Amino acid sequence: MYRKTIYLFGLSVLLTGVGCTSHYQLAGVQRSRVLVDSHYDAVPDAEATQFMIPFKQKVDSVMGPVVGEVAHDMAAHRPESDLSNLLADIMVWGARDYHETVDFGVYNMGGIRAALSKGKVTYGDVLDIAPFENKICFLTLTGEKVLQLFSEMAHTGGEAVSHGVELVFTHDGQLKSARLNGKEVDPKASYRIATLDYLAQGNDKMEAFKAGTKVVSPQEESNNTRFIIMNYFKEQTAQGKVVNSHTEGRIRVE
Repeated sequence: MYRKTIYLFGLSVLLTGVGCTSHYQLAGVQRSRVLVDSHYDAVPDAEATQFMIPFKQKVDSVMGPVVGEVAHDMAAHRPESDLSNLLADIMVWGARDYHETVDFGVYNMGGIRAALSKGKVTYGDVLDIAPFENKICFLTLTGEKVLQLFSEMAHTGGEAVSHGVELVFTHDGQLKSARLNGKEVDPKASYRIATLDYLAQGNDKMEAFKAGTKVVSPQEESNNTRFIIMNYFKEQTAQGKVVNSHTEGRIRVE
């Protein structure tokens, strides 16, 4: 114990000294979710395992209930993917409960933090996908700002957009064309969008959202995207449906 104390004291002094003299600056922060399973814990400690049993039972009782089922493995990736398409479509689906009629939905790729495996989907699976406190949000953009939004998506390599959106990007990150429900986006028209409150603030490099008008952004916990996703799965299950989603050319790179 004495040696450990001396070591930690010396380490703290060293770090303090480095903090005072270092010219390093934090350039960015990245994080990811790591599943700690048998790969990392091949020989579990029996005492620790026993200690965790009551906690595991409580967590499993919350995370374990099944809310739906998916037809195949789904993951999110740019420029378009089955899972990102599904989540953007769910934003449009969710609009009905707010008496909103929207032209399209947007979900950010960076906010999709896990994938889905074929078969049963639990509350815990949905929480893994949408772990943040982002809530559904509705706003109106002019066609000019919609084109700016799609251009910003081209720069990032693609974000999740709902069915009916057809975007073509160039390989150098430029917007080549944009169509909505088979028509060119009219710069002078107005478009109603379902998205996340986080994006409506202009985050994730989608600055065009800052120009949004007629913003409806309910902040009660029930409006959290994870609950909207779960409600969608529950409705599909009640109708005897297995959730399915595919890429369909919503975003192409030429």
